[in-house]
Amino acid sequence: MMQTTNHVLMVRPVRFAFNEETAANNAFQQKSGTTDGAQVIQRQAVEEFDAYVELLRSEGVTVDVLQDTPEPFTPDSIFPNNCFSTHVDNHGAHTLVLYPMFARNRRLERGKLRTILNRMTFDRVVDLTAWENDNQFLEGTGSLILDREHRMAYACLSPRTDERVLKLWAETMGYDYFAFNSKDEKGTPVYHTNVVMHIGTHFAIVCMESIRDITQRDRLCSLLAANGKEVVDISLSQMHRFAGNMLELHNDQGEKLLVMSTTARRSLTPQQVLTLEQDLRLVTPDIPAIETAGGGSARCMLAEIF
Repeated sequence: MMQTTNHVLMVRPVRFAFNEETAANNAFQQKSGTTDGAQVIQRQAVEEFDAYVELLRSEGVTVDVLQDTPEPFTPDSIFPNNCFSTHVDNHGAHTLVLYPMFARNRRLERGKLRTILNRMTFDRVVDLTAWENDNQFLEGTGSLILDREHRMAYACLSPRTDERVLKLWAETMGYDYFAFNSKDEKGTPVYHTNVVMHIGTHFAIVCMESIRDITQRDRLCSLLAANGKEVVDISLSQMHRFAGNMLELHNDQGEKLLVMSTTARRSLTPQQVLTLEQDLRLVTPDIPAIETAGGGSARCMLAEIF
């Protein structure tokens, strides 16, 4: 079972904006104070998006682009990895999982994604969206950090990541899981696991400082070590600059790529960069407008296709 893919789906924005609904528990979002902020942010987001797609394709990654539509209004559709995930097992069977979303306007994204997902063939569809009726959520690979090779899922609990849904997901998918608590410097739960940590083939990037429970921190370190992951520890400051929001891909030549934003890359120390570049080539799109208004970064924009 492969940890990485060379095929991703991205959604080109048409009405990208600060999402008031998600701002309730996403401390990474920042609202523009100008009257023409929405128009400026949308224009900048499209420019950043197109350059990101071009960069990935130039690196040998297959990118499917779905053009968003003005209606219904889905300001966060640029982050499709929260709505669904795809999986392939050791026998080559393909699974599509649909996830329960916290924000009501994000649930509308599923209808738009159906256009492109219907073109793909899946042996099984796991639909968890009914949990929205109970206000219990699990937001795809925002909530779940997957060690696909060892069938281990990591998740920090938050209003968007409920352990009951996580447990059902793990049982259904044949994974073990480790749930923990991650907080920022104000003691606020971090909204998504994929800003706290990333897992690749050989490396795990983790903000250990955000895990205040020493027992949980030690357990996480033990699990990562047991599964052969070298930990690159990032600080809370680096986490807020999206240094945990990375994704390892491989290109059409089989080369390993580690995708992170320019913001994240600039936050890393020379030693951290040296460590990562021993095994990976760093790919760094520049997406400051998307990061600022959306509260998500390079990894959030990529839905992996397996």
